[in-house]
Amino acid sequence: MTQTAATETALDAPWTGAWGLPPFAAATPEAIRAGFDRALAANLAEIAAIRDADAAPTFANTVEALEAAGRAIGRVATVFYTLASTNSDDAIRGIEREMAPRLARHSAAVWMDPALAARVDAVPTEGLSPEEARLLEQLLRAFERSGARLAPEGRARMAEIMEALSNLSTAFSQNVLADESGWTLPLDEGDLADLPESLVASAARAAADRGAEGHLVTLARSSVEPFLRLCPRRDLREKAWRAWTARGANGGDTDNRALIARIVALRIERANLLGHATFADFKLAPEMAKTPDAVRDLLLRVWTPARAKAEAEAARLLAEATAAGEAGANDVLEPWDWRYWAEKVRARDHAVSDAELKPYFPLENMIEAAFDCAHRLFGLEFREVEGLDLHHPDARAWEVTRGGAPVALFIGDYFARASKRSGAWMSQMISQEDFDPAVGAVRPVILNVMNFAQGAGRGDTLLSFDDAATLFHEFGHALHGMLSKVRYPSLAGTSVARDFVELPSQLYEHWLEAPEVLGKHARHYQTGAPIPAALMEKMLAARNFGQGFSTAEYIGSALTDHELHRLTETAADFDAVAFEAALLARIGMPHAIRARHSAPHFLHVFSGDGYSAGYYSYMWSEVMDADAFAAFEETGDVFDPGVAARLEETILSAGGREDAMEAWLGFRGRAPDPQALLKGRGLDAAV
Repeated sequence: MTQTAATETALDAPWTGAWGLPPFAAATPEAIRAGFDRALAANLAEIAAIRDADAAPTFANTVEALEAAGRAIGRVATVFYTLASTNSDDAIRGIEREMAPRLARHSAAVWMDPALAARVDAVPTEGLSPEEARLLEQLLRAFERSGARLAPEGRARMAEIMEALSNLSTAFSQNVLADESGWTLPLDEGDLADLPESLVASAARAAADRGAEGHLVTLARSSVEPFLRLCPRRDLREKAWRAWTARGANGGDTDNRALIARIVALRIERANLLGHATFADFKLAPEMAKTPDAVRDLLLRVWTPARAKAEAEAARLLAEATAAGEAGANDVLEPWDWRYWAEKVRARDHAVSDAELKPYFPLENMIEAAFDCAHRLFGLEFREVEGLDLHHPDARAWEVTRGGAPVALFIGDYFARASKRSGAWMSQMISQEDFDPAVGAVRPVILNVMNFAQGAGRGDTLLSFDDAATLFHEFGHALHGMLSKVRYPSLAGTSVARDFVELPSQLYEHWLEAPEVLGKHARHYQTGAPIPAALMEKMLAARNFGQGFSTAEYIGSALTDHELHRLTETAADFDAVAFEAALLARIGMPHAIRARHSAPHFLHVFSGDGYSAGYYSYMWSEVMDADAFAAFEETGDVFDPGVAARLEETILSAGGREDAMEAWLGFRGRAPDPQALLKGRGLDAAV
């Protein structure tokens, strides 16, 4: 596209396409750079007008004016970062490196402006509605935590730190993507002989996507994990496992270890400047957990039974492997053995295997299952919309309505590809809001991104039960965004405490296990036959199989994140890999289990600030989600309309308009009980 054409559909201008969607087709590198240039300049003018106004500060001319400012930046950033995470190339990665320091400097110019902070401080609080008071409270906290009230030298140093962290985080994520996309394991015909049809098909698709012949295993989780579960060749499993766990730590230009050392040191300095002893203290202050000790106590409370169960599982798998003559030297179960032998034991003891289950979990059916549950719980309807300008040809869109009235647009991008960041996530392309009379009520546009291994055809993409749970998890986030009903976009949808944001997503996973949902939607991708009742019962009976392993590898990552950010200082040659290894040894991590995300590829924690010192939040939220689903079960109907309405009113529609604990108490009426988590994972009898 020419520059003229890009300018005609400027990325920073209000979007005028269907549903107000971003004009992705206009997102040339030139248009992205020009859009950022204009948007940043316009925002500085907006900020100056608010800060330097002659009129006395009021909620309208200061707080609401700040809420309305910066929309042009948001528009360009939405286009750009959607592409950077889902459809990246060399040009996009170059712009990402360019923009990281510029955006950090711009953010510092706004949020560290003492005159602007002083004007917000002077806004009268009398007569504000609860939501207005909450917005003001969040704004005051943002200035405080950004360093606006520091002395000039402190503000200058904080700006330098934030710019450096932005550059380091960008480099970290690009290094992981490079390691993931740059490695493949070719499989010959002999390697394929004992693999299930679905895994062979996904390996063929992975090769085709890279313009290669034959079959490839990649480092996408949806490719490598099934391979580790199902490949009988121990040498190939070891090769794949070592490549997967070495991402970000391979030496050379993509090695992240030095970046981590610098990130951790700068985070400590940032926290110290703001009066906190550690970065964990700083990050947890506004969260539900509040203190590092509360987080450590929860993780260690669960660790004790998890480790006991994991050790029992390890002994069982080692016996199985030894009996088969494959365990290796000195009868040691290695990390690349665990998933394979666990799958063997699960298939034998529970008469159910991943290969047997996957044909009953085609992607199309699981999408429909998620939609159907949303209809039964909240009355939502979904209609697929064709012909929209989306960020990638694989992406699909659905109009969401209720009672005939538009609610949202939902976009799903489900398949792994070399240009996409690994993992799964939800983003609000357009947040719900209703405070600008010139715009009116804004319906949200919500994106779910996943990395499933694509089948040969649209109906042939088969999911594991864990994959299906991931789809439901991200759709729970999507509902949080779609059902938002607040006035201000800064409080909309998932704009809540980090250790509260996973509640709706993890809660939604429970409906996947409802027998009436499985009976209706778990159907064979070729015959359409429903999953046999006996197979479904065996699958559900086995759902706590391997919980020792899964809980241990999660806590390994959560504790690594937590303890790294409880450090008060680091040496110049700090080695996060050695720190992680020592920590896991200290807590007694079984030999054949590693942390789910090792530090050099821990994108949650080091590719940005979102989950730094916050990976524990999945388990914190799980305490609540187990308790929340019990509220439905107690009625005798997991789709009880009264409980669903209360969930929507107090949590899903409320966004961040009140404190997270207050929202929880509004739904459940009492504090959450960690015992529900132990029971749900089958760990209550492990010790």
